[in-house]
Amino acid sequence: MDNPQQFYRSQIDLHNISLKKVKKQLAVSSTIRLFIFLSIIAGIYFGYPNTQIIIGSIVIGLVIFIIMVNRHSDLSYIKNKLQKLIALNQLELDVFDGDFSKLPTGKKHIDPSHPYSHDIDLFGNHSFFQYTNRTKTAAGKSKLAAILQSNNIENIERKQEAIKNLSQLPKWRQEFSAVASLVDVSISVSTIRQWLQNYTPFVPKIMRILPAIVSGISVLMIVLLFLNIITFNTLLIWFFIGLGITGSQLKKINVLYSKSNKVKDTFEQYYKLVDQIEKSNFESTLLQEKQQDVINEKEKASVILKQFATILSALDQRNNMMFGVLANGLFLWDIIQCYRIEKWIAAHHDKVDQWFDVIAFFDSYNSLGNFAFNNPTYVYPELTTKDTILAASDLGHPMLKTEKRVDNDITINKEEFFIITGANMAGKSTFLRTVALQIVMSNIGLPICAKTCTYRPIKLITSMRTSDSLSDDASYFFSELTQLKKIVDALQNDEYFIILDEILKGTNSKDKAAGSRKFVEKLVKAQATGIIATHDLSLCEIASELDQVKNRFFDAQIINDELYFDYKFKDGVCQNMNASFLLNKMGIV
Repeated sequence: MDNPQQFYRSQIDLHNISLKKVKKQLAVSSTIRLFIFLSIIAGIYFGYPNTQIIIGSIVIGLVIFIIMVNRHSDLSYIKNKLQKLIALNQLELDVFDGDFSKLPTGKKHIDPSHPYSHDIDLFGNHSFFQYTNRTKTAAGKSKLAAILQSNNIENIERKQEAIKNLSQLPKWRQEFSAVASLVDVSISVSTIRQWLQNYTPFVPKIMRILPAIVSGISVLMIVLLFLNIITFNTLLIWFFIGLGITGSQLKKINVLYSKSNKVKDTFEQYYKLVDQIEKSNFESTLLQEKQQDVINEKEKASVILKQFATILSALDQRNNMMFGVLANGLFLWDIIQCYRIEKWIAAHHDKVDQWFDVIAFFDSYNSLGNFAFNNPTYVYPELTTKDTILAASDLGHPMLKTEKRVDNDITINKEEFFIITGANMAGKSTFLRTVALQIVMSNIGLPICAKTCTYRPIKLITSMRTSDSLSDDASYFFSELTQLKKIVDALQNDEYFIILDEILKGTNSKDKAAGSRKFVEKLVKAQATGIIATHDLSLCEIASELDQVKNRFFDAQIINDELYFDYKFKDGVCQNMNASFLLNKMGIV
């Protein structure tokens, strides 16, 4: 799909047509339900005192009424899903217009100690996470955050293939998201896991067969009452015996109900999501492998999860006062459902972790596939094992508007280090974040904002945004030194692409120049690859002494007493600085 916006508009139109049709069906359904209810009342009124007519009217009427209630529920579900699908498509159009404020910021994942995430605005307001995230489950959000922070360079081609596959399934992705959106899950997956793993059964062995016996006798007595063989008082006595049996376990039943009621919505949501995964035909090997984790030759995970959701919903019927009293008195309803819950937990609790992980995986990759779909002009980096770490043409930041963005070419080889100089606001920091984000996106398997790209996978580590910590009694300068120490230590164990922005800002200019020089020399000696941006032109002199170091710059020009930036990445050292000009221009000095 070369025009995702056109796709989203067409989907909104189609779903609106379907929504109008379903709303009409719901109106008819409501009328029929009312008619059936009135018919039951009429049957009881005109049939009195004939017991057969009254019981027959109630039983037949309730059966038909329940069928209509279920049909109405199905129509309501379809209506709600269509409304979610319309909202999903409208959200994508809003994002294209630059408004992604309705999306979660992921601010809880902000971690200044992470090797790069804080420096390149992965999380928080107007972050890449907020721009990319379309997850609908809490576990999916956490999984997506973990993917962005992983710094994992393994299996990139498999990840590319999976994202490319999902990007070609926009309707499937939206169906998945809509289904997930329909249930507001309030309890965490980790809490559910803990509950299932630590659950202790309480239903006595006799209670596993007693409800069936009581239910059979109750049905028989209702038939006998219908045939006028026994009196209503006899059935009433039996009814109170049933209530007494249920009451003997009421305290434990209430405890189980309290727990199960909290997880009910999660299983209602998850079995439908697993069903979406199971019935799909994926081409990607990674997606197929994940799909196999929920497909069992004997029984599908969606069927097993649906069974549990159905049992939990059945126990929840005790909240319907009339049904709860009658069902427990005649059929020991609560005990039956508690036994079914315990039986399910014993049989399947050890598989739930795997199933939940699969859902989180697809929910997170759904976002990545959506990103690829929304950016059809982006390219998947061509992976290489040669010495060129990165060779990209027209590389740009994906969150800048196309009409305002200035793209640049960059080629940097293994063990090369670029020193970038430039005037204030000339584009140095944006370029550093662009390169850093390109590395993160490439390692994840995403297409990047470039015309062409050849990439040799490498981990990323940065020092661009250091802050002091009052709670740790650490100064800004000490915090920066700590980060630089982490970089040096990391290089001893692995290969990293290093991005630095104006290091040693917490000391005087002379000390800063000497320290920066020594640090760059140490990185070069460690055969590191990376970029450092600086205002200190004296640092550029090191390029004449070390072949690995190259000078690059962003320029600024004063034309007709106005400051002009072209934001282009160039070879050499910047000669035009703008601090004095701006101070004069703004009337500060």
